[in-house]
Amino acid sequence: MNINQLKSFVEVVRSDFNITNAAEKLYTSQPTVSKQLKILEDELNVSLFNRKNNNLLSLSPIGEEVHRVACDILAQFDKIKSLVSNEDSTIKQNLRIATTHTQIRYKLPKVIERFNARYPNISLHFHQGAPAQLAEMVKNGDVDFAIATESLHLYDDLLTLPCYQWSRSAIVPHDHPLAQHEQLTIEELANYPLITYVFGFTGRSKLDQVFYQNHLTPNVVLTAVDTEIIKFYVKRGAGVGVISSVAFDSQEDSETLRCINIGNLVKPSYTHICISRHTHLKDYMYDFISCYAPHLDLNYIHQPEQWLPAEQSERDVLYRALPEL
Repeated sequence: MNINQLKSFVEVVRSDFNITNAAEKLYTSQPTVSKQLKILEDELNVSLFNRKNNNLLSLSPIGEEVHRVACDILAQFDKIKSLVSNEDSTIKQNLRIATTHTQIRYKLPKVIERFNARYPNISLHFHQGAPAQLAEMVKNGDVDFAIATESLHLYDDLLTLPCYQWSRSAIVPHDHPLAQHEQLTIEELANYPLITYVFGFTGRSKLDQVFYQNHLTPNVVLTAVDTEIIKFYVKRGAGVGVISSVAFDSQEDSETLRCINIGNLVKPSYTHICISRHTHLKDYMYDFISCYAPHLDLNYIHQPEQWLPAEQSERDVLYRALPEL
């Protein structure tokens, strides 16, 4: 048994039992991965998979146990490699982060500047997507961690660090009937076509809940992942935009758009750092998190297993104390 066999085994499971996809991620061939799996099963003298017509369907009961141990072994293997790389700051390394357009565009620029000044040999690679896609990237090992803005139920099997709370705002052109309002009611929003995020993205579900609780149906005429797309169509008069408040740039957007905070209507949502339970965070990864959320205690950041309290009452206190994004 060797590391390559365990890597092949774990990657096949990550790839939904598709050997071809696993081989691509491992930069090898499908026959090589198949051979590694056969050697591993022969050596252990067990069948790790449930099969049908030579197709892998799922893990066998013993396969599930071996998979848990294999993940732990590979995590320790990565930890050993990181100990060596941490000693040599000249080694070029990559930090892969999954997040949203809003985070990259409005929150991360200054964070990236500070991080790059501290770690010139670390290359940052950002992968954008909706919440379900971000979760899959972390679970599949495609990224080191995610900065997730909502839909926390997608991350139940990951470790999550609460970082910020954020509110929503409605945006309209200056000649729109709502532009003169200081506050809006849910009934007023229901009277106009809405342009907002795709369902499940950055907390649209919380907005929907407010409508439904008031026995109203939102007239959502357009959805997008990218906030700039929402702004573009609002400027064209297609509807009232509902976006994350942080995504309204007072210098760039105020000339054409009016921003009205609707925190009085919709409860705040929260931003989290999400990692796999099998991920070993390197020192520079902890430092990036600290640059992103400098208000969090360093000792707290370095204890992923303690990020989220078990008791709901303690979680409530933690979330209420989070600063605005």
